[in-house]
Amino acid sequence: MRESQIRNALRRIEDIVFDATGATLPAEHESRLLNVLSGLAGEHRRARTVENFSHRDVTILLADLRGFTSLSASHPAGVVLDMLNQCFVEMSEAIVRHHGTIDKFAGDSIMAIFADARAAVTCAVEMQMAMDRLNALHRRRHLPELYMGIGVNTGRVMAGLVGSELYSAYALIGEDVSLTSRIEAFSLRGQVLISESTYALCGDFAATGDGMEVYVKGKSGRMQLREVVGIPSLELSVPRQEVRRSPRIAVQLPFSFQRVERKIVVPERMPGTILDVGYHGVLADMRRDVPLHSEIKLGVDLPLVAHNADDIYARVVKRSRDSVAGLEFTSLSAQSNSKLQLFVQMLLQGHEVN
Repeated sequence: MRESQIRNALRRIEDIVFDATGATLPAEHESRLLNVLSGLAGEHRRARTVENFSHRDVTILLADLRGFTSLSASHPAGVVLDMLNQCFVEMSEAIVRHHGTIDKFAGDSIMAIFADARAAVTCAVEMQMAMDRLNALHRRRHLPELYMGIGVNTGRVMAGLVGSELYSAYALIGEDVSLTSRIEAFSLRGQVLISESTYALCGDFAATGDGMEVYVKGKSGRMQLREVVGIPSLELSVPRQEVRRSPRIAVQLPFSFQRVERKIVVPERMPGTILDVGYHGVLADMRRDVPLHSEIKLGVDLPLVAHNADDIYARVVKRSRDSVAGLEFTSLSAQSNSKLQLFVQMLLQGHEVN
């Protein structure tokens, strides 16, 4: 196919798009379509260069389904794919409705970019509302529920096409892209978290909780995040799903504990293993029968932060299989609390316990 024929096909497609939507294709999307047509025609062209990239100030939204791996392992592939497609249809419609651009789907996550921070935050709230409606449908059909965590961040990125003119893909590159992924990792099920840069652009528009300081891998200091709970002027609110108050992460961490009887700590120390840890409690293998509502004192070494937390008091709030128990912290020092939160945040971002 000659160059003139490829250009003619491109114009015809653009006419169809305009007739259907009333909008013209942006230059970057026109270029991507031209590459596809050239590739179909067997036209081999030179590799793209850095001149294709431009710096842009954007707001990035990253949404990720929670527990999707376990869902995939416990349900037929057809059911899983149908649920995933339904979810992504709802999310895509919300993004387009708020003039966002879908950057990519990656497994059970979706990334989108927005020129307007308020539009991005409104979209995130509506995405969580859509998940709530979708879960109501799942319950009626006796299907498992899906939950999504969302992170939103505003910053400067490099944007453009990478690859060759035979095949290329639009890409966002920059520290703020990675930072959005870190923020999303902190979000709980049904939660929307935003960075301070996004809050600065929509703090008078979105209702948020108090700022929370978190450790972010690759940054020297801590950064502040805020949870969006709604958009008052639009009468929108986030239907929170997660009853836990912090992220939880699986570990295999040895600890010791002492029973507390009548407010007296019994001297005998007994060993156990922490199976998952959060800011306010742990799931632990106690290696013995410990009655529900028992009071105990924990001692645990937190190797990533060089701290031995030996002043944590907890209560057994849940009993499960064998000797596994859920422990809720009732008292710990400010230092141990700070170190424990840092420890969890480092684990969330890929640090390994040696």
